[in-house]
Amino acid sequence: MKRKPVVIGVAGGSGSGKTSVTKAIYESFKGHSIMMLQQDYYYKDQSHLPFEERLKTNYDHPLAFDNDLLIDHLNKLLRHEPIEKPVYDYTIHTRSSEVIHVEPKNVIILEGILVLEDERLRNLMDIKLFVDTDADLRIIRRLLRDIKDRGRSLESVIEQYENVVRPMHNQFIEPTKRYADVIIPEGGHNHVAIDLMVTKIQTILEQKSFL
Repeated sequence: MKRKPVVIGVAGGSGSGKTSVTKAIYESFKGHSIMMLQQDYYYKDQSHLPFEERLKTNYDHPLAFDNDLLIDHLNKLLRHEPIEKPVYDYTIHTRSSEVIHVEPKNVIILEGILVLEDERLRNLMDIKLFVDTDADLRIIRRLLRDIKDRGRSLESVIEQYENVVRPMHNQFIEPTKRYADVIIPEGGHNHVAIDLMVTKIQTILEQKSFL
């Protein structure tokens, strides 16, 4: 009988550095059976809504995510079954017709702003991490990313942050910190915390005879 894969949940606010932490852990085990699964791929399909309605989507609210599908896919991966991961197209604010075939791995890093919000997801995790970064750093990182990579104006990014991102963070994301086994300050820059996590994961993998 195959051993159950190890699931690591990595949560944190937008711009916190959770993606950097996820990539650092992933790179540490490169060459082994490891994968990243991003919650961002699991925004709800909105093809039934007019485009004008889709534009109002609050991507920082728990209800924006199709956690039922994410949990179903995670359970399949835990049974060593492949999945067809959805692809979300932000230009049309709904799912693309494209899917990505994903083979199961021994280690699954589940990353997203609200992966610790749903108790059903938390119950599937072996380790729960929360990347905790000061709000001023998070907004600076978001500004740089959205202006440089997404071609947005300074005014639109600040308006979205004030009206959506900040209140959603305070209401839904920040409270999930209490569910974390480990809180990592300053994200990918905290090499000590990342090294400690890599050592812990390595120990679990050795216990399961994955290494």
